[in-house]
Amino acid sequence: MNQEKYLFYAMTGEKMCFQHILMNALDLSEGGATVRIVLEGRSVTLVPQLLEEKNPLFAKCRDQGLLAGICFGCSKVLGVLEANQESGIPLLRDMNGHASVRPFTAEGYQVISI
Repeated sequence: MNQEKYLFYAMTGEKMCFQHILMNALDLSEGGATVRIVLEGRSVTLVPQLLEEKNPLFAKCRDQGLLAGICFGCSKVLGVLEANQESGIPLLRDMNGHASVRPFTAEGYQVISI
């Protein structure tokens, strides 16, 4: 059994970069690793766009439970809070209104920030 755990801590709002996070998350997960994705920084602005276009990679990650959450603070500041609330993906605010990596590192996740 694969004991590898990875947290992708997405920061960039560039769709192409985020698509590669989704692909790598799925690849690692299919290989037996435990994988989670947190959207922080500008990446929070991608959620409404990816949902609207029915992005297949985003949908697959969502369906497989790989999306751990979206930063509450960044969603609010960047004007996508309501849309991100409606997505059904948890909003994280455990670090001064933002998403902390500590709960994941405490569980042995390796953090990959892009």
